Amino acid sequence: MAVVEELTGREAVIQRLRDVGLRVTGPRLEVLTVLAAGGHLDVEAITTTARERLGTLTSQAVYEMLRHFQETGLVSKFDRPGLPAVFEISGPAHQHALCVVCGRVENVDAATPKPPRGALPEWRVDDAEIVFKGLCPDCRASAPTT
Repeated sequence: MAVVEELTGREAVIQRLRDVGLRVTGPRLEVLTVLAAGGHLDVEAITTTARERLGTLTSQAVYEMLRHFQETGLVSKFDRPGLPAVFEISGPAHQHALCVVCGRVENVDAATPKPPRGALPEWRVDDAEIVFKGLCPDCRASAPTT
């Protein structure tokens, strides 16, 4: 699985598409450029931003591109319970923090946890995820104090 550690500039985005065997098209280039700008974005935000640059783009087309980007390892998806999933450029292993009020997602530089000793003896565990849940700084600032 390809990992994109740094995407800076249009030429780097084009090269990453080529590296994973995807044809470079205007819509793919714009969607990946939007994601490369950083953050965790849902399909609506990605579509709106890319559409501003392209003129036309459907959410369905963005879903298809994101599926291809996930399959090739360019992009990762983070599911937020009760909210639309968000996408980010794949990179080094990390965990996530999720605001339970507004749904904001932040990366947390933390190692992938291992199962407790003796747990899952018959399993081959390939990955694990920890999600830190709480209030982001903005929601904390606007929350009533008790």
